[in-house]
Amino acid sequence: MTASITESSLKEALKERLQAVHVEVTDMSGGCGQSFTTLIVSPIFAGQNSLKRHRAVNAALKDEIAAIHAWSARCQTPDEWEKTRADAATASGPSLNGTVGGKVDGVDA
Repeated sequence: MTASITESSLKEALKERLQAVHVEVTDMSGGCGQSFTTLIVSPIFAGQNSLKRHRAVNAALKDEIAAIHAWSARCQTPDEWEKTRADAATASGPSLNGTVGGKVDGVDA
């Protein structure tokens, strides 16, 4: 599968192959499909350490990962994700003024 790798195609593959309940995929390459960062929330990660989780993701996306330049994945169980979201809701982070959706406005790449 080297045809067209997109945020959408990766998201659907992760949901299907890893039974993910939540997936966020961001194309960091400005739309050319060569660099992606992801958040994958799946119950299959329960009881697995970080290395085993990443190995499961890499095995599930073997062909896709081989066709792109850079890949980053954050893997969480549903409970871990809920805790992260709850912690983020109570923490005050840095100002996102001047950004659009957390990204710098006016940058093409």
